[in-house]
Amino acid sequence: MPPTSAPATAAEHAQAADREGRLVPEVVAALTASGLARHFVPRRWGGTEGTFTALLHEVADVGEACTSAAWVGMLWAAHGRFAALLPEEGQRRLWSADPDVRISAALMPPAGRAEPAPGGWRLTGTWGCVSGVDSAEWVLVAAPVADDGETRVFAVPGAAVDVFDTWDATGLRGTGSHTAVVRDAFVPHELSFPMAELMRGATAPDLPRCHTAPAQLAGGLMFCAPALGAARRALAVWSQWAASKAPGSGRPQHDSAAVRETLAVASAHIDAAGLLLERAAQRADTEPVTPALVTGNQRDAAVAAGLLADAVDRLFRTGGAHIRDASGALTRLWRDVHTVASHGVLRLEPVAAAYASTALAAADRASTASRSA
Repeated sequence: MPPTSAPATAAEHAQAADREGRLVPEVVAALTASGLARHFVPRRWGGTEGTFTALLHEVADVGEACTSAAWVGMLWAAHGRFAALLPEEGQRRLWSADPDVRISAALMPPAGRAEPAPGGWRLTGTWGCVSGVDSAEWVLVAAPVADDGETRVFAVPGAAVDVFDTWDATGLRGTGSHTAVVRDAFVPHELSFPMAELMRGATAPDLPRCHTAPAQLAGGLMFCAPALGAARRALAVWSQWAASKAPGSGRPQHDSAAVRETLAVASAHIDAAGLLLERAAQRADTEPVTPALVTGNQRDAAVAAGLLADAVDRLFRTGGAHIRDASGALTRLWRDVHTVASHGVLRLEPVAAAYASTALAAADRASTASRSA
């Protein structure tokens, strides 16, 4: 299947995904064939062990076609990275036959309860907003363990998960982020790992960077990538309108100063967001992990999300009445970008607090050192 088939197929079915609340089988198949699910899978299982930069570009490309498809594909990649933290035998269970295994997850906040049992745990619980769960072959869920309260991640076969149709959001409607229910399923030791390991990244020697990076180093930029593609597509849709003739006068819409200003500011905000995310991805791929690097990347992703939401707001407000039709592409993209930007990982207030704590601590140390010199 050619590299362009996933965006092309997603674009063909984007309106249907938004209307029906799920990705059609053709899109699921095209995304799977594109290699998104295997992006971070260890090479010994046939995976790519790819970079965050490459994933940013690939997800943004799909996002220009369908934000929901990009969101689900991005999460397949992210969850493959998390599943690589499973013990060797657990990884074998998932990937020995095929690295393109689709994995959904519900990790924050932890829910349910795991009861210790011989050889593993008995797991019961309900987890909401599990994107792409209808097409998932495995599901990762986080739950506290009854005897010691430790939160662990458990891998559960998709066949052992009941799905309740609860997703009715304003945007990202095609992600099918429904509720998953597990009822007294046995999870063996090899299909679980501590949640703390996910947060700090793997520590074994000779692992690729994609497996040692802590969750928060690249989480925000990956979540923002679908919105980057969607905002670029929104600008293209709006630009077609801006180049058209205004009713009555017959003059181009861009003869208006307001239209020209919208084009300048919105396009600059989208470009700036792309640059912030590109830099964050490169740092996640290459730079030594420090608290300042983590909070700096969180800051850049949250600010980029705000820039993208502002850009599509400007386009939406300036476009004519017909471009804002409820079923139109610009309206769908506007809803999608705002839904992405509202995700907890991209909320500016907690991110700003974390960034300030590291940035100002560094400034205080520099000031103290200067006074001591």
